[in-house]
Amino acid sequence: MRTLFAVVRLVVAAAVVAAIVGQLATSLAFWRGSGVDNVGSNVVNFFSFFTVQSNAAAAVVLVVGAVRLLRRRDDGEAFGVVRASAATYMVVTGVVYNVLLRGVELPQGSTLGWSNEVLHVFAPAYLLLDWILAPGRRPLRAARIWPILAYPVVWVAYSLLRGPFVVDEVYDTDYWYPYPFLNPVTSAGGYLSVLGYVVLIAAVIAAVAAGLLWMSRRAPANRQA
Repeated sequence: MRTLFAVVRLVVAAAVVAAIVGQLATSLAFWRGSGVDNVGSNVVNFFSFFTVQSNAAAAVVLVVGAVRLLRRRDDGEAFGVVRASAATYMVVTGVVYNVLLRGVELPQGSTLGWSNEVLHVFAPAYLLLDWILAPGRRPLRAARIWPILAYPVVWVAYSLLRGPFVVDEVYDTDYWYPYPFLNPVTSAGGYLSVLGYVVLIAAVIAAVAAGLLWMSRRAPANRQA
């Protein structure tokens, strides 16, 4: 069982990396075709998306987790929290995209279809299944929710503070925010609307994290598998 999950983790990690690289290559080609001058800034924008960051983190966690399984080592407290964090962020990525962003239109040719599905559907679903089914998971205390929530708070602060100072050459604006619900310029209620979405998504993140932590205590994975 451990070997099977180790192999699957490596396969999923490879798929995630391929999806990120594929989308980055597609974006670079789109920017060149659109006459974008400051490619460096757009690359920073690319890696500022929560989706890209959470998937990159998930790929690393999956590789490390695969190695631990092959060495027949359980998660341990620290890695357990890291793994719970990655699973939380990926589940939230899948939920937020499919509920709020799937219908948002993007410039033609800017999105790589299969990559989009891997990053927003396939990988989030696997991280959840991996948390539920993979051996080696240990019980985690409810208080471990706080380190899980720390990164999303920092990311929101980074996105809102950086947004007004970034020029978006694709849409020809003097601001750039990674997602429409974080954009106070285009939101009907400005920062009030943004605050509402942030609170809502924070609640979703907290609920998912709490659920995963509860699951670790309620039904710990088989350590001997």
